[in-house]
Amino acid sequence: MTFSIIVVCLNAGEKLRETIDSIRSQTEQDYEVIIKDGGSVDEATVKYLDDDLKGLILYHSHQFCLIREKDEGIYDAMNQALKHVQGDYVFFLNCGDTFYDKEVLSRVRERIEKLGIKLGEQSAYGSSKVRQCIFYGDIYERLTNTLVKSNPSIDDFACYRNLPCHQACFYDAGLLHARGFDTAYAVRADYEHFLWCYYTACAKTVYMPITVARYEGGGFSESRENEKRSRREHREIVRKYMPASKVRRYRLIMALTLAPVRTWIAKNPVTAGIYQTIKRKLIYRNKSR
Repeated sequence: MTFSIIVVCLNAGEKLRETIDSIRSQTEQDYEVIIKDGGSVDEATVKYLDDDLKGLILYHSHQFCLIREKDEGIYDAMNQALKHVQGDYVFFLNCGDTFYDKEVLSRVRERIEKLGIKLGEQSAYGSSKVRQCIFYGDIYERLTNTLVKSNPSIDDFACYRNLPCHQACFYDAGLLHARGFDTAYAVRADYEHFLWCYYTACAKTVYMPITVARYEGGGFSESRENEKRSRREHREIVRKYMPASKVRRYRLIMALTLAPVRTWIAKNPVTAGIYQTIKRKLIYRNKSR
């Protein structure tokens, strides 16, 4: 089993080095790293790409691939990188984000193999072929110093409001070979792609109780301008995959449960820890019923 780790960058500076060092520190070494640079010009990034990374590619060419070409934004860059994927599971790690610790890939591999779900093989529990999978875990949010637990089961309501971010997800490579990200969505293309995997490709979603990444937060999709666009794109995307009656019901539930207030509490460093603790207890209490 090989992990394909995609890192896209543009003038990332020392954040790129931090992210790549995090990957190199993994005890599990069966991975390839595809770095997609969109034409960086800042001194720190150019120096790292021209010196350090070229050295890595020279001595570890089977593990590191560098693509330097213009793109139309982060999702176009990710699509360009996907053309070079040769592994079994694809993972996206943004510049500034890192693996939670050096054992993450080892634990993910162990979890996948333990469940008996391997690419192109039969299930350990029966003779039928296993559906393509998205394995996902939890993240640690550095901006609020808080562990953010993912929903342990994905259903329609989870798809509407609470999907794991892509820094927590390991995608069966077949899902991304079949269809990349729709670049018509500047902020929510990863969300739209997850819904396509779930509803159209009928991918199986599997939760792993593993903290996968230290997520930097405060990135492209979280700026004030893009938050407005994010809401518009969310409305458009859910209409593609869910009936209008269900969308109206979920929107009413979110309004009645004061979703904007809860979002503010979750993003505030003072209150985020308390909020996430209560959320974890509610999720697992409901799961145990």
